[in-house]
Amino acid sequence: MNILLLSSSYNSLTQHAHVELKALGHRVSVGVATTAEAMREAVRQFPADLVLCPMLAQVIPRDIWEQHMCIILHPGIAGDRGGNSLDWAILNEETQWGVTAVQAAEHMDSGPIWATYEFRMRAASKSSLYRDEVTRAAVRAMLVAVRRFESRLFVPAPLDYSRPEVRGRYRPFVKPEQRQIDWQCDPVAKIVKKIRSGDGAPGVLDEIGGMPVYLYGAHEEGSLVGKPGQIIAQRQGAICRAAVDGAVWISHLKRKGDHADAYFKLPAAMVVADHLADVPEVPVPIHAEIREATFRDIWYEERNDVGYVNFRFYNGAMGTDHCHRLELAMSYARQRPTKVIVLFGGQDFWSNGIHLNLIEAAADPAEESWRNINAMNDFVHSLLTSTDHLTIAAMYGSAGAGGVMMALGADRVLAREGIVLNPHYKGMGGLYGSEYWTYSLPKRVGADLAEQLTERCLPISVHDAKAIGLIDDIVIQDDLGNGSFGRFRNQIIRIAENLADSARFPALLHSKRIQREADERIKPLDQYRREELARMHRNFWGDDPSYHMARTAFVRKQPRPGHLKCSVALEDACRNEHCDEAKRTSASRCALASTGWGEYRSTA
Repeated sequence: MNILLLSSSYNSLTQHAHVELKALGHRVSVGVATTAEAMREAVRQFPADLVLCPMLAQVIPRDIWEQHMCIILHPGIAGDRGGNSLDWAILNEETQWGVTAVQAAEHMDSGPIWATYEFRMRAASKSSLYRDEVTRAAVRAMLVAVRRFESRLFVPAPLDYSRPEVRGRYRPFVKPEQRQIDWQCDPVAKIVKKIRSGDGAPGVLDEIGGMPVYLYGAHEEGSLVGKPGQIIAQRQGAICRAAVDGAVWISHLKRKGDHADAYFKLPAAMVVADHLADVPEVPVPIHAEIREATFRDIWYEERNDVGYVNFRFYNGAMGTDHCHRLELAMSYARQRPTKVIVLFGGQDFWSNGIHLNLIEAAADPAEESWRNINAMNDFVHSLLTSTDHLTIAAMYGSAGAGGVMMALGADRVLAREGIVLNPHYKGMGGLYGSEYWTYSLPKRVGADLAEQLTERCLPISVHDAKAIGLIDDIVIQDDLGNGSFGRFRNQIIRIAENLADSARFPALLHSKRIQREADERIKPLDQYRREELARMHRNFWGDDPSYHMARTAFVRKQPRPGHLKCSVALEDACRNEHCDEAKRTSASRCALASTGWGEYRSTA
């Protein structure tokens, strides 16, 4: 079928839907539209048998759903309606939630139901649930709905609240006061729940030192105490604020401004630096065994000849300091008397490369970009040259740009079924990228495929990634239930321990050393790095400001000016004769085509 994915952004769920539908042989186009007229234009540009809507922040106009079959993936159980479905599920402490494929109708989320899947709720933020359980349930519901539509026999069930299985109801938008924190009265559990319900967007509006800020990234603290509301500690950019029965770590803040793009999320300690003069830094050694709840973003564990370097970075972004500390953790792991080192990313993301928000906030963004990419390279170099251990990159969450290339520095790359990888940089204003990708990527997939992956700017499923050699194997997830990350971790532990205990281990390690020495003689790693950084130097300081413009628009969530419309079916021929980019390059190499139809800044 011809399927149009109509979405407010080319977010993680839209990317998942894209790769799954392509794998089934459907001809898929992506329409990124934030206004009613943009939706109409997308539908006109791509005649579709079915319009699927993975994520919409606005209502589909009547004239579209009256003329086209439109199925919306709503992040709620059957009968749930409203724009803050997952927010309410967290606030109301629902134990079961789900995703419903519902046909567009006059009243939002009230149309006939094509499919629904439920999952057990996890104690986590809205954004974390969305990227894991919601995405997996949505993909299942979508695929069932597509098969049912394709059969032309299935009749969707009308929404009927008298049926016992229809447990949802209409809920209005969550009002700011319903998330408001009373630091003098609210217990830790309630504070964490409120912040988690707004994580990602819109955040929880609060006040620190008279400055209105939005709170993100809540973590319970199990031992520190203080006067309720007082900031009592800081750690790696996070602040710890006391409550009536304990304390809460807050990793990120965003100042409230008169305009939506005036401020953006940053590590909390940066935003309230003026109020932290007397607040102690409370470090935790990476190898410390901690039994109580707290916040930390990097730590090391060890068992049975295997060392585990764990890292959890908000939204997968790795700033200069994150990279330096991860390199130190890797150095510590390499000094241990173990055989295998596992890099364990978080549940939300593996990594998305350099930290664009921190770069945007820097006094000199070009200089900070340079510092950040060099710090990333230092870490990847320590991974590539760890010839005293075998290394495994264990990817539970999706990855993009330098995060994918970072993983390729490991000897074995294992990824969870259902994530997507974006092994390219160019969508960020033509950024060239580094992390030794010109060495590690062609080594895995060959020069031709490496060029296609980095130029086409498209997501790739783990099944396709394995087929071309980008990753080594897939860890299958068998259900949507709670605890899937733990099962993934246990499987990786068994794989790592089996490798360490294998009779083949000495031969594998010897072969790795010989191969690294041979590669170094052919072309030293330092030469790859110099060549990559020469290209990035032009991105940062050259005459073309595209990278800086694209970064600013991305970080501040600004619509890209210029109204350069790109209408393509991604891999197919571009049909927009007015697009200057299409005139200069084939559609398969068009960076603007990477997110389908929308409004972009021209780089002409």
